[in-house]
Amino acid sequence: MNEANNRIQEVTVPHLAESLVSATIGKWLKQPGDYIEQYDVLCELFTEKVNTEMPSPIEGKLVKILVGDGETAAVGEAICLIEVPADAAAEAAGSGSSGHSAASGESVAAVQVDQSMRGRYSPAVHKLAQDNNVDLSRVAGTGLGGRITRKDVEQFLASGGANAAAKAAPVQPAQPASAALQAQDTVQPSKLPVRSSGIHLSANPPTPLIEAEGHSLDARNEHFIDVTPIRNAIATRMRQSVTEIPHAWTMIEVDVTNLVVLRNKVKDEFMRREGINLTYLAFMLKAVVNAIKDYPIINSVWAVDKIIVKRDINISLSVGTEDSVMTPVIKKADQKNIAGLAREIDELTKKTRAGKLSLNDMVGGTFTVNNTGSFGSILSYPIINYPQAAIVTFESIVKKPVVIQDMIAVRSMVNLCLSLDHRILDGVICGRFLQRVKENLESYNLDTKIY
Repeated sequence: MNEANNRIQEVTVPHLAESLVSATIGKWLKQPGDYIEQYDVLCELFTEKVNTEMPSPIEGKLVKILVGDGETAAVGEAICLIEVPADAAAEAAGSGSSGHSAASGESVAAVQVDQSMRGRYSPAVHKLAQDNNVDLSRVAGTGLGGRITRKDVEQFLASGGANAAAKAAPVQPAQPASAALQAQDTVQPSKLPVRSSGIHLSANPPTPLIEAEGHSLDARNEHFIDVTPIRNAIATRMRQSVTEIPHAWTMIEVDVTNLVVLRNKVKDEFMRREGINLTYLAFMLKAVVNAIKDYPIINSVWAVDKIIVKRDINISLSVGTEDSVMTPVIKKADQKNIAGLAREIDELTKKTRAGKLSLNDMVGGTFTVNNTGSFGSILSYPIINYPQAAIVTFESIVKKPVVIQDMIAVRSMVNLCLSLDHRILDGVICGRFLQRVKENLESYNLDTKIY
């Protein structure tokens, strides 16, 4: 292999979805010096919606990692350098490869001499420097174009650079106003806009600072958990939902005795035929979808000067994992029968808990259903999945004594809890919607067709 003719190419954060503007490196699975085949997984990417694996778009030797574990990079920003053989580089150039040429006929050392990226800091680097009072102008950058990485700051701290700088504490000469503004624009991390299909916050509202006072690092009374991008996205959406949407709440009780009898009759045959469990949730989704057909305003979003009613009924399904709640989407749920919904529920639930959801699985939802009854809840007040107009929870089925025609009978009862956007929906329409869901659930009998 003629190394003199090899080319060094950047691998950048891909444009995974329109609403995503950055991604965080979870863990590098390849290290400098490793030879990478095309489509080999380079690292794990954490985004606001899902965690995904980053395949290499090109073949070659991994020369340098530009964005370390836990650091955030914008879409289109380089995260590593790969040395591509001359023949492969020529082929990639001819086919319009997504990798961008960083140098031609240059060594890695020549690339490092470039200082054009010296003043660009990632939010992780900026925060680490602030927490440790590090003057980034004193840190040597080893990233592309002289960019300072998190490892550079950590190495600077390990070498005692911060202590030396604190002792010297030179008085900085006053900067002209234009230079000060330029430096401020360089250091401050950019704020990501809150995007939505309706109204949105113009900026992230301030969060109160909570300090751990009087505790050393080895304190046994508490411990710290890093906020993942997904957890941060959940926090942002929940805060946005309760801030922007005037929530109202209502509940209805449903007799699902006939549904319980129906499911007990067909679940074993369904398991033999399909290989999956036939849950009550599939029947619930069918009842909800049919009710939305009758009241399509439920399937809408607020857009300031108009209400957008969605034509497709895409059900967002809340699925809990050990550390988060995801809402994969069943697309065009109104076109599926009960068996089809059961298959979708099983597939999306398994993919969620295995961490295999794609971005396509997460987008397009128009109404959310949460099966809170799966862990024994009998009453809940759900927060709307922004920017949708409503969310309903399906609580635990409980046997209760019920009065029927002046006689007491033991029936299987369930609560349905609905939170609604009071800008779009009112009590009358939501009451009728829940009544229709109730009628659909109570209409199930032994003659109901699953397919």
